[in-house]
Amino acid sequence: IPVCSAADRPLWEFGLGAGAVAFADYRGADSAQVYPLPVPYFVYHGKMFRADRDGVRGTLFNTPVVEFNVSLDLTTPVNSRNSDARAGMPDLKSIVEIGPSLDIHLWRSSNERLRLDLRIPVLKAYTIERQPHATGWLVAPRLNLDLRNIAGHSGWDLGMFIAPLFADRQYHDYFYSVAATFAEPGRPAYQAAGGYSGTELLVSATKHFRNRWFGAFVRYDTLAGATFLDSPLVRSHSYWAGGFGVAWLIGSSRQIVADDY
Repeated sequence: IPVCSAADRPLWEFGLGAGAVAFADYRGADSAQVYPLPVPYFVYHGKMFRADRDGVRGTLFNTPVVEFNVSLDLTTPVNSRNSDARAGMPDLKSIVEIGPSLDIHLWRSSNERLRLDLRIPVLKAYTIERQPHATGWLVAPRLNLDLRNIAGHSGWDLGMFIAPLFADRQYHDYFYSVAATFAEPGRPAYQAAGGYSGTELLVSATKHFRNRWFGAFVRYDTLAGATFLDSPLVRSHSYWAGGFGVAWLIGSSRQIVADDY
């Protein structure tokens, strides 16, 4: 693996490892699952496409103040047999959420070790199955703070964000509506409306060693004030989630690019 100065980094790096995440079955569920996961580690710092600690994205437009990217996110599937609230209802498929993101660079410290950004992704959701179908729109503006080389410890990075969520009726319907066919005592028929979906707060930490990478996160999710709060499928108004991963670097590019953080 090439040795880079603090201001440089390889164009790409890849590796493989393992980790685990713990999530509620869906936002508002009172059941949760732990997922052991392989951790494919891939970092790419191209001009038009990037994969790094901020996720996978394609850069469509970039200035010192504004970036226009393509954002991507995923949800985990839900087996209704494992959820008392959804017993007898169809399973929830995993969903891919993809769309443009307007990223505004609000502030940078003089040494570039702190940065404050506002990221506004507008995402269209689709089920992941043989015949995918659309499940609505989601908007998740994030106020994001990144701290690099925490307390002078090289390679230790901290990120945190707060994100109020908003979604249309179709998106909420997929998770929180109860059709008359599936209504029963204790679970009346319910039609979800669009609007405010609650707020997420997340803190993550990563450490890049010479030949391995470590990352962990913890997330707090509150549904206070959400439009679907009275759905019979909502059993919890808040929850914690978290996860970690370790990956060993297998190879990296000999081409070195400037670290623009």
